[in-house]
Amino acid sequence: MVRDQIAARGVKDLVVLAAMIKVDRLLFVPDDMRDMAYADSPLPIGYGQTISQPYIVAYMTEQASLGKDERVLEIGTGSGYQTAILGEIVREVYSIEVNRSLAEQASRKLEVLGYENVKVKYGDGYGGWPGQAPFDAIIITAAPPVIPEELLDQLKEGGRMIVPAGTTHQEIYRVTKLVEGYKKEELIAVRFVPMVRYADKLSAKGERHEE
Repeated sequence: MVRDQIAARGVKDLVVLAAMIKVDRLLFVPDDMRDMAYADSPLPIGYGQTISQPYIVAYMTEQASLGKDERVLEIGTGSGYQTAILGEIVREVYSIEVNRSLAEQASRKLEVLGYENVKVKYGDGYGGWPGQAPFDAIIITAAPPVIPEELLDQLKEGGRMIVPAGTTHQEIYRVTKLVEGYKKEELIAVRFVPMVRYADKLSAKGERHEE
C-alpha cells in the first residue's frame, strides 16, 4: 500500500512513510470492510463519516511539515487512523470529534494501541481546543465551507493549517500564520465529507443543547 499507492504518487517524507507503514489501517476499518482495508479509497465508518484514503492521509500529513517536538490539533478524529499517524510523528496530538460514539471508539482504540501522547475529546471542532492552544499545526479531516477563523487563531506564529475547504468544489489548502496575517496556498482538489458544527448536528436531529 505504502509503496504502490503513496510513495509512487509522490509522497517523499521518510518520517511520514514510516508512520504509514507502522500504523495498520486494518485496525481502523469496520469488520465488514476488512477486505478493503488497504485499498486507496475512503471507506464508510458509520454515522455518515469515512476513513480517508491512505494517499490523502499521507499527503496532508506531509504538507503539514511536522516536527517531532510539535503539538498538533486534529479536527475530526473519525476512526482514529489519521490520529495514530500523527501520534507516530509528533510529541502531542489533540483530536476533536463531533460524533460522541466515534470519539469514544477512537479514544479506546488509541489507548489500547499505546498512544499515550494522544488526547481525544467529544466536541465541536469549530471551537478548537483553546485550553491547549496555540498549536504548531492543525489538520482538519472534514471540509468546512470556508477556512474557520476560530481555528486559525489557535495557530502559533509559523504554524500551519491543512484543511480541505469548499462545498460543491473542494481544495486542500495550507495556511501558514505569519507575524502579520496568513499565507494561503492552494494544493489539490479533493472530496471530503462536510465538517459539522455541533449546534447544526443537534438542530438536524431536532434536539436542544444547554450548556
